[in-house]
Amino acid sequence: MEVGPPFPAGQPVPRPPAGPERSSPWAVVAAVVTGCWAVGFVVVSQLGGWLADQVMLASGLDRVVWLWPVTVLATVLLVGVPTLMLALLPRSAAVRVTGRAWLAAVLVLGALGLLRALPPVHHEAYLAALAATAALAALVLWALARRAAGATPRVPAPAVTLLGVAGGLALLLPWVWLGALGGLLETVLAGVAAAALGVLAGALLDDAFWSRFTVGDPPRPARLVLVGGLVAGVALLLLAAGVGQSGAQLPLLLTLPPAGFALAALHAAARRPAAPPAIPHGAAPAKPPGTAPANPSGTALAHPPGGVPAPWLGTAGVAGRAGASGVRPATRWLVGLGVLGPLAFADPEEITLVLAGTRDVPFWVATAAAVGLAVAAVLAVAYGVLLARGRRPSRRVAGVTAVALLVAVGVVAVGAGQPGLHGERLFVVLREQADLGGVPAATGRAGRDARAGEVYRRLVATAERTQADLRRDLRRLRLEHTPYYLVNAVEVGGGPAVRAWLSRRPEVARVLISQRVRPLPAPAGRSRGTAPAPAGPEWNVRMLGADRVWSQLGVNGSGIVVGSSDSGVDGGHPALAGGFRGGDDSWHDAWNGTRAPTDQGGHGTHTTGSAVGRGGIGVAPGSRWVGCVNLDRNLGNPAYYLDCLQFMLAPFPAGGDPFTDGRPARAPEILTNSWGCPSIEGCDPGVLRPATAALEAAGILVVAAAGNTGPYCESIDDPPAPYADVLTVGAVDRQRRVTMFSSRGPVPGAAKPDLVAPGDEVLSAMPGGGYAILSGTSMATPQVAGVVALMWSANPALVGDLPRTRQILRDTATPVGATYASRTQTCGGDRNITGAGLVDAYAAVRAARG
Repeated sequence: MEVGPPFPAGQPVPRPPAGPERSSPWAVVAAVVTGCWAVGFVVVSQLGGWLADQVMLASGLDRVVWLWPVTVLATVLLVGVPTLMLALLPRSAAVRVTGRAWLAAVLVLGALGLLRALPPVHHEAYLAALAATAALAALVLWALARRAAGATPRVPAPAVTLLGVAGGLALLLPWVWLGALGGLLETVLAGVAAAALGVLAGALLDDAFWSRFTVGDPPRPARLVLVGGLVAGVALLLLAAGVGQSGAQLPLLLTLPPAGFALAALHAAARRPAAPPAIPHGAAPAKPPGTAPANPSGTALAHPPGGVPAPWLGTAGVAGRAGASGVRPATRWLVGLGVLGPLAFADPEEITLVLAGTRDVPFWVATAAAVGLAVAAVLAVAYGVLLARGRRPSRRVAGVTAVALLVAVGVVAVGAGQPGLHGERLFVVLREQADLGGVPAATGRAGRDARAGEVYRRLVATAERTQADLRRDLRRLRLEHTPYYLVNAVEVGGGPAVRAWLSRRPEVARVLISQRVRPLPAPAGRSRGTAPAPAGPEWNVRMLGADRVWSQLGVNGSGIVVGSSDSGVDGGHPALAGGFRGGDDSWHDAWNGTRAPTDQGGHGTHTTGSAVGRGGIGVAPGSRWVGCVNLDRNLGNPAYYLDCLQFMLAPFPAGGDPFTDGRPARAPEILTNSWGCPSIEGCDPGVLRPATAALEAAGILVVAAAGNTGPYCESIDDPPAPYADVLTVGAVDRQRRVTMFSSRGPVPGAAKPDLVAPGDEVLSAMPGGGYAILSGTSMATPQVAGVVALMWSANPALVGDLPRTRQILRDTATPVGATYASRTQTCGGDRNITGAGLVDAYAAVRAARG
């Protein structure tokens, strides 16, 4: 029979394609240069912004709110302009779509990065804003893409989507293993934000994007995976730079870009034909769509009725437009689960150089990021190899893989990980504080004990009366809480909703956030010293003249107890073991509940050694000590600082109730405090003021470090150092000059620092029996506490006589040299840098004997 015309009359005959698009070499070079510039600038600016935050934190300076907005706006300008030119000028469609994808990612980075102006302490608010902004950006991109293309969306490939889920779970696994969740609302909002970011990534890397890197049908994977994956990786890096508060985005810069290659491989897999169905024995194979019916003579028609595309169009001509499978759902799952790890399982405030000295959060975040990078690389290779099979992956295999990884994530979460929720808590300060007016100002040991007992009684009575209604409501709502009396306050477990409810109560003055560090997958390790033991009194002890007090005046601090609130004390250290007071009320661990003196960080052992250590390191080696842990991994919060101050006023047995089991007669006479509570830990300027006022009323001397945020003026600002009833100590070096790191005044309402003492390169005890040389006002502070112990040991009638003691210290201090940040940074005079001068133990003890 005669064969009809291949196409109906009047229908244009399609032309065979001219072959794959060839990009201009100059356009390719421009794309490469632009991509390298974008990656380099973004990585450097993000790392630089985080380091600037850390420098401000370490220097004690206020957080610069405009830092991140300026950084991201500079990124939008300096990276956005080249990508805009790349999106408009080249003739190559592939290069133009590359520029458009990068331009969209840069604009998204700008929108998300502006959210870092929110204070890190309000993490829930940030996550909510991140979710809303990401969802809005995804909606805009979707609307623009739909308006530009107007094509029917591709049908998702279930197997490819399941492989995207599996890839996302694999990226999440190291964070589940090494990280820890925050509070309930924080975790939920992190999940919502991650989902929104996954949708945003799907809109950014849609099927129209991938089609420009697809050559052939079925597509040849080499160009798609290598070129398309590289372009997608740059876009994902730009997206990652905007995700998370300062520090949280850094691991994503490593883990998210390699996922671009995995997504490219999944897109190529989605374009592969599905495996043919099994053909029953004896049945004729099904004819592919578009096959012309056979004529009676057995000759196949060249086209079905109505005409079909020419054979050279391939299956993409029909199936590629109407029935091809999209990779957008896989992108959403893989990216969403990939960003969930840093958002939910790491606290951005703990990704800090302050914790970088040991295997703390920064170490484990870096480890999780490195593992995530390896996982992303393995995914890209594994999914690329999968394409060698030539057909779309089996839904069953993909499903089993996803389920297996989901089970693995669950097992790790409840087993090797850190299960549970570890959110921040709320520190609720009540309006009414105890009235301590009229407490008799008796001195001497008996007088001091009577004063402490009266102060304790009034504080407890006020707290019990004013907290009754609040504590009853907290019990009714089953909200975990801890009451305090030294400051009339209650620590409560809860998030923003509970905070809003508490803030509206009439008896509440204010609600602060009491920070909690999240648990680690393994202990941070114990700090140890490697320096040799001293052969005699150390240089700082000799500078103060303490050795002359021992030898010439016969006073070594005996009969006085010094209280140390710090990271702990190694009770077995040879220089400290003999000085521990003992009993069931001489040690309290607010963080970990240990029952015997111990120290992981080493800071507390070093400071206690400088106060009362034996063997030449301590100023008052005859004094005894009691200890309390208020720092864990070098961090604290208002509640735990108050736990230790409360314990020092009225020590209680392990497991006892501070309200009913306190023993004010067992309170130490002097407290050494080498810590400060900055706003990042939850303190405001006045939160601990009632505590130090109560200790003053009880006749207990509080000695505190000025801080290490010099040489800036007005840098004595973290409680309790600025308080007038605290003896604030700065640091000098061997040349009797104030160190550059020593914080300075002026302080409103008080002359600070009060005194200075040696604080540069001081040798003292460390956990495990060793010694180490450390510098800081932390090292100077316990030496002043030791000098007061010598004074009160020489004249017990001075115990509790705080005005007279301070006056003697000021009158006997010796001048020292002031140092300045610049000629204009004089801080209002040397008095605000040096205080009254260098404490003189020998002269002070002689004056105390009177």
